[in-house]
Amino acid sequence: MKSDSKIFNKPYARTAGIVYLLYFITAILAQIFSKTDTRYIVTNLISCGFYITLTMLLYILFNPVNKNISMLAAFCSLFGCFSTILYVIKADKLYINPLIFFGPYCILIGYLIYQSSFLPHFLGILLITAGVGWLVILTPLESYVSLYIKIFGFISEVVLMLWLIIKGVNIQKWHVQNNQ
Repeated sequence: MKSDSKIFNKPYARTAGIVYLLYFITAILAQIFSKTDTRYIVTNLISCGFYITLTMLLYILFNPVNKNISMLAAFCSLFGCFSTILYVIKADKLYINPLIFFGPYCILIGYLIYQSSFLPHFLGILLITAGVGWLVILTPLESYVSLYIKIFGFISEVVLMLWLIIKGVNIQKWHVQNNQ
């Protein structure tokens, strides 16, 4: 048995769900403040900290499914967080929309969920679709579909978050996949 499998259990998957919830709360809270308000900067930085933590937790969760794709997904998320941080602190002179990283991140995590044996496939399909939607927002179609994509993407990620908090993962299947 691999050493990291001993630390991974249902409460750990639920920890990822709780961190996801904390990210959502702080990210939504940040939108209440004006972009010139210090509270906007602080809450955005805190939400990025939660998302970086979530990224690491999901990397560990999906490492047994496919180590390389899990690592690529983590890098996409970290680049997206870095892009967000630069934007929030106004250090990014050449703005790079974080969705260019978060779209592929959702697609890759969705793929890993779909390929896993310990989470239901529909969660993967939801996340893949949300990731494609985030990328569509970067196109000229954005003005026509942005609201719908944002609602669908939000719902997709909330469903995954709630699943992790309430159900966790099938720990026996995670251990089997981890030992293959």
